[in-house]
Amino acid sequence: MPTTLELQIKTLPNSPGVYQYFDKNDVIIYVGKAKNLKKRVSSYFTKNHENGKTRVLVKKITSIKHIVVDTETDALLLENSLIKKHQPRYNVMLKDDKTYPWICIKKERFPRIFMTRRVVKDGSEYYGPYTSVKTITSLFYLIDEIYSVRTYRYDIGKKKSNHNHYIGSLEHQIKSLKNPEKNIQTEEAYLADINDVRNIIKGNFKESIQKLEELMKYFAEEMRFEEAQEVKEKLEALQNYQAKSTIVNPSINNVDVFSIISDETHGYANFFKIMNGAIVQSYTTEIKKKLEESDKDLLELFIVETRNRFNSLSREIYVPFEVNLGDKVKVTVPKLGDKKRIVELSERNAKYYRQEQFKQIKIVDPDRHVKRIMGQMQKDLRLRVEPRHIECFDNSNIQGTNPVAACVVFKNGKPSKKDYRHFNIKTVEGPDDFASMEEVVYRRYKRLLEEEKPLPQLIVIDGGKGQLSSALKSLDALDLRGKIAIIGIAKRLEEIYYPGDSVPLYLDKRSETLKIIQYLRNEAHRFGITFHRNKRSKSAIQSELEQIPDIGKQTITNLLRKFKSAKRVKSASLEELQEVVGFSRAQKIYQYYHKDKTMK
Repeated sequence: MPTTLELQIKTLPNSPGVYQYFDKNDVIIYVGKAKNLKKRVSSYFTKNHENGKTRVLVKKITSIKHIVVDTETDALLLENSLIKKHQPRYNVMLKDDKTYPWICIKKERFPRIFMTRRVVKDGSEYYGPYTSVKTITSLFYLIDEIYSVRTYRYDIGKKKSNHNHYIGSLEHQIKSLKNPEKNIQTEEAYLADINDVRNIIKGNFKESIQKLEELMKYFAEEMRFEEAQEVKEKLEALQNYQAKSTIVNPSINNVDVFSIISDETHGYANFFKIMNGAIVQSYTTEIKKKLEESDKDLLELFIVETRNRFNSLSREIYVPFEVNLGDKVKVTVPKLGDKKRIVELSERNAKYYRQEQFKQIKIVDPDRHVKRIMGQMQKDLRLRVEPRHIECFDNSNIQGTNPVAACVVFKNGKPSKKDYRHFNIKTVEGPDDFASMEEVVYRRYKRLLEEEKPLPQLIVIDGGKGQLSSALKSLDALDLRGKIAIIGIAKRLEEIYYPGDSVPLYLDKRSETLKIIQYLRNEAHRFGITFHRNKRSKSAIQSELEQIPDIGKQTITNLLRKFKSAKRVKSASLEELQEVVGFSRAQKIYQYYHKDKTMK
């Protein structure tokens, strides 16, 4: 697999969406849907495919593009619209060694409509391919409910009788829009129905809905209410199908959608083209900032270049904020509803693209990735230098017993576990978090100064203003205040406190800076709790052994070194105990644990 392709696969999101495979000529050769894009695309390159056509497809893939959507159903609908537009070669050939099904409008005086997997060049019209037979079946039921045309679920050229299933009787199919005098449907009316069906299959519901609305209005004005009700039911059926068969509201037609998100150095912009309520084109790219350009500047540039690139003539665009493009294009900033939803979907694709770029940089150029993270943290936390070396402190004194503290160390945004340190609280009586924090911070940095080891650029205290003030006392005592940046993080609302500032800082919940600080805090808590539990457990073991008469601390130490736990000491034989502590003490320990047996 080419390195660039491998990199693309590693950074795909675990979200529903549609993927597009391109060959060396940048031509789409396959479109597919997925509940999980990363898993689905990865499977093409990790499995041994029995199907020869699939193996050929995989060999021809040189790049991958994808569009993220909300649900698996949306992915199916988007896949259908993209297949219809681009007609990728391998979408027709793959899927269980069969072609995808098509809808055929047969070239006849009274055209039949049926599903087929064979495309015959006889002048008939073929629409598809479809990835789901259910989609075609539901479409046929809709057509039967509204129009009087000859529909078959399967190709009528096949021999098996169950494949010649006629949906509805002939009488049912010729009763609507009929000649009232002869009680039959005219050829002109039949061909008008076929034209309406053709539009619906193409996804153009507007004309059919308009016709039915006019007919319903006409019957109502003529006081023919039963017929008006029949037309109303047909109209509702068409509108319901329309709502289910498009990823976007079908009233959104021939519209361009643009969005952008950015960071300090780059913008990430997305473009969708919407036709008849379906996304038929998508493009996302990275824009390098040369100066201090705003998102508005970048988006205006992206819109002009993208519309030129794809020769877009859409007269309306949707954007997340106002832009200046002149009078030739209508600019809409949606506030709610389906229009707002499609802009949000565009923004989500831009965000996913940004995340993928970050992941790729992390793999290919880890130094650039670290520099970007450190630069972002420096800006977010208002630091003088990049926090390449961070230390975080947490106290643990559950139920007031065995008070301990932990210090975890992060270097370049990652845990440096060899530098983690535990502390037994020595000078504080009882559970006093503030005094414990003061002691631990003082001991940590007094030692670093004595050993002339490098100090961190940032100290994070797990706690609010009280713990932060206690840590500051130690820095003052060591003359380190102002030389090391220090902050406190309160757990409940993730508030960041600074020395001498009563108003906390609230970081964006999705920001990488907050995620790293939370990681630090959680790691310190985990490390401290583990040490506290081990100490408490050891204390409980020792206290149990201390209950044995005439057994001192050295004997307990020797026993634990050999047997590891009080439980194993209890189950040891007299001979095993004698090997460790001698005959006299072994007898006392054995008799203590086996009083009932010795009494008998």
